[in-house]
Amino acid sequence: MQRTRLSTLFDTASNQLNRWLFNPWRRISILVISLLGGNFFGVAIAAVAGQAAQQDIILAAILMVINELISRLIYGRSWRRPGQDRNEPISIPLFYESLNAFKIGTMYALAAEAFKLGS
Repeated sequence: MQRTRLSTLFDTASNQLNRWLFNPWRRISILVISLLGGNFFGVAIAAVAGQAAQQDIILAAILMVINELISRLIYGRSWRRPGQDRNEPISIPLFYESLNAFKIGTMYALAAEAFKLGS
């Protein structure tokens, strides 16, 4: 591929972002934000679906399918590199970890809403 100013700009920006996210505290803060964003999304979905009360079952089925697809994406593959020792820690990309945290937050919110409605 040809080196243009735009490709150089994107390469530089992505390298700086990767170095910035390499810090463990920043990585954890992004994961916590994803978890809380998923919690907010789950509460909002439950409130909207509960208000309409027409497509609860369809929405639950759609959310369950999305949940299972994300779980299959995260847990269905091996994140070890070829030749990596079993005792070495596994490095999952930040996007996949934050997507998993978002999913966990959403499922937690939906479970909490179900407990609130049951009592």
